[in-house]
Amino acid sequence: MRTFEVKGGAFYADGKEYKVYSGAIHYFRVPHEYWRDRLMKLKACGFNTVETYVCWNMHEPREGEFDFSGDLDVAGFVRTAGELGLNVIVRPGPYICAEWDLGGLPAWLLADKNMRLRVNHPAYLEKVGRFMTRLMSELVPLQCTRGGPVIAMQVENEYGSYGNDKGYLAALKEMLISLGVEVLLFTSDGTCGYMLAGGTTPGALVTANFGSNPAGNFSALKSFSPDGPEMCMEFWCGWFDRFRGRHHTRPASSVAKTMASFLERGASFNMYMFHGGTNFGFGAGANFYSRYTPTVTSYDYCAPLGEYGGYTPAYHAIRRLLCEKQGIKPLDLPPEPKLQNIGEVALTECAGLLANARRIGSVHRSPLPESMEYYGQNFGLILYSTVLPGDYGTGFLKLKGVHDRAYLYVDGALKKVFDRTRTRGCDFSVVLAGLKKGSRIDILVDALGRVNYGEHLYDRKGIESVMFNNQTLMDFEVTTIPLDDLSGLDWSAGREEKHRFYRGSFSADPEADCFVDMRGFGKGYVWVNGFNLGRYWSVGPQKTLYLPGVRLRADAPNEIVILDLESPGKTASVSITDRHRLG
Repeated sequence: MRTFEVKGGAFYADGKEYKVYSGAIHYFRVPHEYWRDRLMKLKACGFNTVETYVCWNMHEPREGEFDFSGDLDVAGFVRTAGELGLNVIVRPGPYICAEWDLGGLPAWLLADKNMRLRVNHPAYLEKVGRFMTRLMSELVPLQCTRGGPVIAMQVENEYGSYGNDKGYLAALKEMLISLGVEVLLFTSDGTCGYMLAGGTTPGALVTANFGSNPAGNFSALKSFSPDGPEMCMEFWCGWFDRFRGRHHTRPASSVAKTMASFLERGASFNMYMFHGGTNFGFGAGANFYSRYTPTVTSYDYCAPLGEYGGYTPAYHAIRRLLCEKQGIKPLDLPPEPKLQNIGEVALTECAGLLANARRIGSVHRSPLPESMEYYGQNFGLILYSTVLPGDYGTGFLKLKGVHDRAYLYVDGALKKVFDRTRTRGCDFSVVLAGLKKGSRIDILVDALGRVNYGEHLYDRKGIESVMFNNQTLMDFEVTTIPLDDLSGLDWSAGREEKHRFYRGSFSADPEADCFVDMRGFGKGYVWVNGFNLGRYWSVGPQKTLYLPGVRLRADAPNEIVILDLESPGKTASVSITDRHRLG
């Protein structure tokens, strides 16, 4: 394909009318070793296009330092799709939502308290421009106009759900064009009038996002943009899960019924998601409606292709529809993923987090508590410590701006746990008695995902202030613990702590996937061979973490490390199984 354009209310590819049947796969949520398999399954299902977001925060984890390797080789993902005969839609952001930490914006943007996000703010646009320049050096050569598979790129993402700065959208559009983007540009928004009014920009195709009722939603789109083709850029086939919530499912019959409606009316669509993948590491974001709700590690999304690449009833139902509509013979299906049941793995060593904080973290002196971002930390834990200068007796200790779960210690004893997910606010207080000169107060904060949607994007992690009655406590030692390098752990230290690391080893087949069953544990993180599988929490709904076989070794024992912040103290083993439990 050399050209892809809109003419007379329809898409045209190389001069012929064309329907876009796209499915979303986010390269950064899938091990790169599995990209070809997932893309082959997309094509075998009858799709002709794949769509992906681009995660700025992973590509530029520290300002000015870029990474486009391994699981972040977005150009490699696009080329693989092209080799399979698939077209590609790229949604480069800079904001992507995607239930991804801070909507894909890098956390270091929040170090500047004067920073303004997603508006026509010079400092913000300067940083966006630097990233887009680097990103487009990867993507511009892959446009269909230059012989590649990329047929379209998006300007921002669902902007009408957030703001209405037309100067900002125009600046982004012109930025892309100046960097060599020649393919079709588009915006995507909900079909409410204010969303379409605020989120669109002249010169970019208007598309809509919805999960049902194509007739009604396309009618709303047509009333706003009467001359464009019917394109649903996000056909929501399922939904994401949050901690303390339920596991979302959607019957295959419901998905197929809605898809049939698209096909009957000759509309184009992008199924969000075709294959959800996993929020490995600290990738998961959060939402804030009436309260803060962090997203779980799994991004299964009830997609036609499950989290680990397995087929679902919805896959087979939509495959029949797509192949029949296009009059094509279904391709042979790639095999189901191979799974393995490893069984119980003994956890033979343990170590305390607080005893190891300095070994795996960095210490800062600070007159007042500051956020993680202020200290240059993106993810993980942060420990605030201060010593009282006199006898304080009894009073209220108040923590303001807890983001997100804080463990309060006084003289080494755990006094209280404050949890932002349980209330509508983030300020807490507790009565403490017997505070004397030299009493030490420690506050360990576990940062969950940053808000990725809506007005609460400025979700700086840590705490804002600590007070005793009406006095602001000052002079803090702050230890940043990003959990990105555990090699400094002393496995003989702190074994009786509440917050514990556990370690064990096991043999496995690297050609088979499996799942780490966290039932019986409290809350924390899991690493296998140094790879962070993500967060777990006993509040559910997710009970197992996906462990890709490509992260295992056959020629040496595999190491598993678990950090349990609320260890029951009885954990001697962990089960690694062939069964995924999401709810």
